Amino acid sequence: MAGISCCCSSPLSSRSNLGRVSWRLNSSHGGRTATILRKSLRINAEVSYINGEEARRLVAEEGYKIVDVRDRIQYERAHIKSCSHVPLFVENKDNDPGTIINRQLHNNFSGLFYGLPFTKPNPEFVQSVKSQFSPDSKILIVCQEGLRSSGAANKLEAAGFQNIACITSGLQSVKPGWFDVEGSTELQDAGKGGLVQVQGKISAVLGTVLICAYLFITFFPDQAEKIIALVPSG
Repeated sequence: MAGISCCCSSPLSSRSNLGRVSWRLNSSHGGRTATILRKSLRINAEVSYINGEEARRLVAEEGYKIVDVRDRIQYERAHIKSCSHVPLFVENKDNDPGTIINRQLHNNFSGLFYGLPFTKPNPEFVQSVKSQFSPDSKILIVCQEGLRSSGAANKLEAAGFQNIACITSGLQSVKPGWFDVEGSTELQDAGKGGLVQVQGKISAVLGTVLICAYLFITFFPDQAEKIIALVPSG
């Protein structure tokens, strides 16, 4: 005699392994039961999207490990101390005609203004994370703006990771002092490079000059008037 049995373990939850449902078609003969068909359905945990302050708490109090998915250049400019660097995108050095054209366009615009390399998806991303962490590890994924970390979280969730969190607006929203940082700049400025960085420095210098000129005119009006009189008119 054959029958179908169904079992369900653990209630549904948005923050854990949501459950396992199994269907089993059994055939009984002479007191022995043979399994003919079994199917399991597993529902993965949801990704937690949090702000920088909550991210700091998860690392300090709940033992979350940080995975930085930015490209090499941003990571080298500034990164959280003791994090793991597994880039979601890697530099594209392919030399087929289409890639060469796209790389040149990138270098003339995004690369020129932001100082970032031309990249492609990292085919080893998920495997690299798996080699360092187990599926039940608590992982905080970070990037500069929050977009790459969201994409990385979706990939890891699909691969079976259960405890994943992302900073919604990325490291650009993290305030100085929240994490121990290594690199030549602050975390929130690691996305700035190329002409954007140069323009920022020029603006800072001009602003300083104008403030000093204003203060000089305010506190030393007689000397300022003499200097202005020396400027040729017309």
